[in-house]
Amino acid sequence: RFVGASRKLVSRMLFAVHSIKRPPHRSHLMLSWMPELEKCINEYCAPTEDSNRAPNRDFRLWLSASPSPHFPISILQRGIKMTTEPPRGLRANLIKLYNSVSEDRFMRCQQRFKYRRLLFALCWFHAVLLERRKFKSLGFNVPYDFNESDHDICHDLIIVFLDEYPDNTPFDAMRYLIAEANYGGRVTEALDRRLVNVYINEFFTPLAVDPQTNFNLAPQMADSPYTIPNDADLPSCRDAIRKFPQSDVATAFGQHANADISSQIEESNTLLDTIVSLQPKVLHDSAESYETQMLRHCSTLQEQTPPAFDVRAIRTTMEPRADPEPMKTVLYQEVDRYNALLLTLHQTLKALELGVQGLVVVTPELEETMGAILDSKVPLSWSRCYPSLKPLLPWMQDLVIFGTSLIEAQVSLTVENCRPIIYFQVRRITALQKWTFEAYPRCFWLPGFTYPTGFLTAILQTSARRNGVAIDGLSWEFPVVDVPAASITQHAKDGSYCCGFFLEGARWDYDNSCLTEPVPMELCCSMPVIHFKPVEMKKKTARGIYSCPIYLYPVRTGSRERPSFVISCDLRSGTQSSDHWTCRGTAMLLSTMH
Repeated sequence: RFVGASRKLVSRMLFAVHSIKRPPHRSHLMLSWMPELEKCINEYCAPTEDSNRAPNRDFRLWLSASPSPHFPISILQRGIKMTTEPPRGLRANLIKLYNSVSEDRFMRCQQRFKYRRLLFALCWFHAVLLERRKFKSLGFNVPYDFNESDHDICHDLIIVFLDEYPDNTPFDAMRYLIAEANYGGRVTEALDRRLVNVYINEFFTPLAVDPQTNFNLAPQMADSPYTIPNDADLPSCRDAIRKFPQSDVATAFGQHANADISSQIEESNTLLDTIVSLQPKVLHDSAESYETQMLRHCSTLQEQTPPAFDVRAIRTTMEPRADPEPMKTVLYQEVDRYNALLLTLHQTLKALELGVQGLVVVTPELEETMGAILDSKVPLSWSRCYPSLKPLLPWMQDLVIFGTSLIEAQVSLTVENCRPIIYFQVRRITALQKWTFEAYPRCFWLPGFTYPTGFLTAILQTSARRNGVAIDGLSWEFPVVDVPAASITQHAKDGSYCCGFFLEGARWDYDNSCLTEPVPMELCCSMPVIHFKPVEMKKKTARGIYSCPIYLYPVRTGSRERPSFVISCDLRSGTQSSDHWTCRGTAMLLSTMH
């Protein structure tokens, strides 16, 4: 209501609202009209009370919108901002859901006992899916906006199924419609859908409606307080929820305590990056000028950056060798991509030197690169060859340092079932040079490939040509080799040995060759060599095997141009089931932040 406003202002706003057929309280859906609204507010709301054009003193303009970077800043600066945030925590979400259930709806189902217990399980399922997003990539690959409409539809579905089938509750149909049709309709990632199905299978079971069972909703917690209350009315359920802990522990979601640490580190990094970006670029009297810093950085980076590969010399060297043809093609493609990156580095650094000296025009791209280098970040134009979250210095070391360097030799004497490990890191450029000018690698460093999926396809092509089978009929086996990469003396008979994996959400038990619980505060640990072995007519996955996804880097979603997912690798799940590691968000990474 525009009380006491100018008729012209009201007419212009109402005409715009009706012409675009959008309600006036959804401003984020009218971004194309926002400049017109900004003009209206500056014209009719800006004058003071002494002006003839000033609106009535009781005039208020209410606008609501979702956050948008295109919303006019002047409107935000002129108005009073109020925000509403969803409840945080399992307890708060459960209370909100039960407060939305009326007494009439609660008493509508004829199967009272089953209904009350399954309703509590559904509310818990909804709250877990919402709160699991706080674990970032360990929670979901893609953050999903589940809302109360999903819960309400499934609530009605439970009532219908219980009334229609009073003697035999159709749990399979209920699980499918809830996890696949309703909540699963929002899920776009197959691995996220797998997680949702694990949760629904855990919460919607015959034990959940067994009157003799005190059903535990968080079985991985010691002395879990999260149990379904017995046959209780609506106020009793709300009272039981209020007794739940206000702070959630990771084990309530099936996660390890390290997941809390990982998400808090990520949130802290985001906060610090935001604070740094807001700091004014002020120099002290004794500080080095930005121009001097930039010239020094450019000089150092130019010294570290090697020259581009000689493509003709590489092809001349590789042609007479007996390396498989698909692998030669992969090598040529990798050399071309790294050449493009190295040339970009040389050209950009030279242009920055000239721009700082005032000899060339500093374009917006050069200015962005300059700011990234001063902040020790990788410029956007340099990160298109392969994705990475490393700061600039580790990124350069990962790219260009020559020689196979022993970066860490660590002997763990305090952790049971953990053998002494020596970590070798072969840098990207060095790995290609050793392959080209020395010999076909016995063990490939998989993180060194810009497109690991292309390398894996080449392995399948090589095996298919050697054995005379169709490539579409081949699949993978993943035997774990209990030998350090440097100790491998022969090539694999079929397939290739690969190393360079980091396990997140679990730890590898070297004595039993299976997954085990990670050590507290150890967010990632190294994996042994894995034999990527093509096989024909692979048997079905046996029990006790966890299909572990492999990602390029910690951002598991990747981008529209470069998905992060590489392949799923079968690993022995050890004493735990595969569902246990699914709830943990266990995965292997080819690159970490450090």
